[in-house]
Amino acid sequence: MPNQYKPTPPLDEIAPHILRLWKARLTDKQIVDGLQKHIDTEHFGLGLTKFVQIRVGMGLQRTRQQGHSIESIREAMLELRPIYPNAGARDIISLLFHEKGMCVARTVVRAYFATYEPELVRERKARRLKRKRFWAAGVNDLFAVDQHDKWLRFGLGLHTGIEPFSGRIMWIRVWHSNRNPQLILSYYLDTIQNLGHMPMVTQSDPGTENYGIANAHTMLRQWHDPALQGTLQHRWMRSNKNVMPEITWSQLRRRFTPGFESILEQGVNEGWYDSNNTLQVMVFRWVFVPWLQRELDAYQDRINNTSKRRDRNKVLPHGVPNLIYESPEDFGALDFKITVEQDAIDRVRALYIKPGHPVFDLVPPNLGDYIQLCYERMGHPIVNRGSVWPVYRDLLHMLQHGADNPTLLEISGDDDEESEELPLLDNYQDLPFNEDGYYMGGVGGGIRKKGKSLSHLTSLTET
Repeated sequence: MPNQYKPTPPLDEIAPHILRLWKARLTDKQIVDGLQKHIDTEHFGLGLTKFVQIRVGMGLQRTRQQGHSIESIREAMLELRPIYPNAGARDIISLLFHEKGMCVARTVVRAYFATYEPELVRERKARRLKRKRFWAAGVNDLFAVDQHDKWLRFGLGLHTGIEPFSGRIMWIRVWHSNRNPQLILSYYLDTIQNLGHMPMVTQSDPGTENYGIANAHTMLRQWHDPALQGTLQHRWMRSNKNVMPEITWSQLRRRFTPGFESILEQGVNEGWYDSNNTLQVMVFRWVFVPWLQRELDAYQDRINNTSKRRDRNKVLPHGVPNLIYESPEDFGALDFKITVEQDAIDRVRALYIKPGHPVFDLVPPNLGDYIQLCYERMGHPIVNRGSVWPVYRDLLHMLQHGADNPTLLEISGDDDEESEELPLLDNYQDLPFNEDGYYMGGVGGGIRKKGKSLSHLTSLTET
């Protein structure tokens, strides 16, 4: 335990770290231990007793202090249940914490289910699961990326990038496209630019929309390690072998999609939205995409700060994905991250991405400016789960019946942003694999195989 007689570090310096570790649901002792990395221990000290005083002063109360019952969580549950109808006890505890700031005991949640939702408990126990196997050498060994097309009927495409070893979602994005290689590449470049480092290898299905990431990552790796010339530093996973993103989408479909999909279908069923009406499509994009992105950001933050269920079939670290990714040494894991130079990112961005490409516009710029003007005339209403369709309808009505400049509403049809292709780098060899499916090269140029240098993840997905 640190020396408690040293002065307490300034609150403004440690408060962000306290909130970050609190969000990961760590105990007081674990938080105090984690704070030692961010405190000048030569001059400051922080003990458990003092930390508890600081935590309470910040308004952060534990489960016992909040003392919730099935009746005190009733209102929050009635609000959450329509959006997350399939959430079990673990998910509900996490949702109450991250969305409502409530620390609720598992016994209280189970008692609530037994009292108010006994039929849903029986349904959840009947779920069938299937095991899939995945291998990863350590943190930043690879990023696995994939698109999700279930919402294309609403004109919405999803895309994600996963760091498999920690289970961390690196990005999860919604846009009106998920097939344009420039757009997909921008997700990856934005992520590694914010991180300041990149993985050893990227991985995806063999679709042409992933050629941008394959080309750019290969160039970045060769920029920092010329010995890699001649080899594509991207791994193509065929026959549904891109397991981790598939698991992510499966969990999203169960944990997130049902409630939000019901909101989307409400407008379609009521006749408020017609995908063949160009103006309706544009207003829908302008209203729904930013709102859904905020919801997905909150989902990503919750998943990344929630410890996965313990699984005896896994030899990967058990813990909070963010903490595993940020401090792999605390979990006995290696970190293969490669520091990336900003000049290198700028080079590949300029080579492969056209900033003025229409795929990066939520709606045509002139129309977007006019919708923004109408939105401000409406008083800048808040867009949330309950108001998203009313805001859409009011905006659409204003554009249809009160346009100051009707020429703004003359919108051309879809462009060729979806069909645009990017050629793969010529004369580059794919990463070589042995018969067990492990790729050769990487750390020390050897073969990564089962053993101390490779960790095994067995995950469950719905059948």
